[in-house]
Amino acid sequence: MENKSKLAFGRKNYVLMLIGIVVLAVGFIIMTLDDEQYGLGFLGITLGPMVVLAGFVVELFAILVKDKKQV
Repeated sequence: MENKSKLAFGRKNYVLMLIGIVVLAVGFIIMTLDDEQYGLGFLGITLGPMVVLAGFVVELFAILVKDKKQV
C-alpha cells in the first residue's frame, strides 16, 4: 500500500514557494526605498522590478518542479 500525501505539492515545492514570496517582498521593499520623486530612480524603476520578476520566476519554477518523493 502506498503512502500518498494529500497535499498538492511536496516539501521541496513549498520551500521554493516560500523563497519566491520572500524574493517578491524584497523586490517591493526595494522599490519603496527609492528617494527619487515618484520612485523614478534606479531602485524604483530598474532594480526593484528585476527582483520582483526573479521572484515570479522562482514561483513558476516551484510550481513546475517535481518532488522526487511525490512521483
